Formats: sequence, C-alpha cells, structure tokens
Amino acid sequence: MTAPFYVPPEQLMKDRAEYARKGIARGRSIVSVEYADGVLILAENPSGTLQKIGEIYDRIAFAGVGKYNEFEALRVAGIRHADLKGYAYARSDVTAKGLANAYSQTLGHVFTQEVKPYEVEIMIAEVGAEPSGNRIFRVTYDGTLYDEREVAAIGGDDEALLASLGSAYRPEAPLQEALGWAKAAFQSLSDRALAPADWEAAVVDRTLGRRMFRRLSAAELE
Repeated sequence: MTAPFYVPPEQLMKDRAEYARKGIARGRSIVSVEYADGVLILAENPSGTLQKIGEIYDRIAFAGVGKYNEFEALRVAGIRHADLKGYAYARSDVTAKGLANAYSQTLGHVFTQEVKPYEVEIMIAEVGAEPSGNRIFRVTYDGTLYDEREVAAIGGDDEALLASLGSAYRPEAPLQEALGWAKAAFQSLSDRALAPADWEAAVVDRTLGRRMFRRLSAAELE
C-alpha cells in the first residue's frame, strides 16, 4: 500500500486561502454605510434576479460576495437559524452577533476540514433602536469574524472602497447622502458610468416598524 502524498499543514492552509481569495476577487464588492436612521448596503449588481443582499430577520440584513450558490446557501441557513431561535425563545434574542458567530464557526469548519473552502465573504448588518445599537459584522472565507463600525466593505476592492468611504463619511447623515458616498466610491473604481440598473441596494431602517428591511427602488438609486 502506497503512503499518501504529504503536504505540510501550513502549505495546505496557504493554498486554500489563496484559492478562496481568487474566487472572491472575481465577484463585485459590497459596501455598508451607517446613516441617521439605519444601515445602507449597496452592491454593483446588474442582475435583476440573482440578488446579493437579502433579509435575515426583522432588523437584520445579509450580503455576500463570491460564489453565488455558496453564499445563498449560507443566507438560507441563517434564516432557518433565526426563525428557530425566535420561535423557541423571543424575537429579540435573534441578533446579528449570534448569526455572525454561527457563520464564523461554519466557515471555519469548512475551511479547515473540507477539501474545498467556500469562496465567499459575507456581511451581517443589524439596526438598533438607537444609532449606538447598530452592528455590522464581516465574516471571511476562513471564519475570521470582524466587528465593523460606520462603514464596511467586502469583496476584492474592499480596501479601495473603504478608503474612499472613510474620507467622505460623517455620522448621522441622511440616507441620500450616504447613498451618494457609496455610489461615488464604486464609481471611482469603474471606467464607465454606472446606471441605476447596475445597482442593488437595501436598508435596515429603524423607522419602518417591525420589519425594518427594505430594498431601494431604481428611482431612489437614480
């Protein structure tokens, strides 16, 4: 019986990380920006049917970049997790932190134990009763969890987008102003003018009642 080919663990992890990063870099980035009444999430997405931003629970939104079928499976799993917890305990017990921890464990397990890692990076945004209660979490392909403030970005151009947003951001701005910053950040990296049909955007807004997730229309994006 021949012995299996040996690969040092550090080389294996490095190869998996490089593979995942390449897959994520092929997708378009997503940004989130806190504004006066909640959190805005904006993506460059010309597809009208394959959505990268979705609702998880009453006040929690999900966004994913990378391989669509993988982050869509994570979104659906998050909805089931939230529904079960809200039903068994209370709706207020479902939090972005709890979901982000669950996603972190899942992605970390896949990265270390499975043959192929997930080629995804995800973002969880929750709007609080007050601006200080807003939460934005970012989870990378290897399960690393980041707690972000004010602005966040995922995907291949995340650093450039964050630099652009960071220079423009100011607290408690209205939605249209936050939307303008986010669009300008994307436009600074594009060599063509982006039309309203090229965008996908949603908010979790504390003024909307119990279900605080809302998609933005083409007129609002224009």
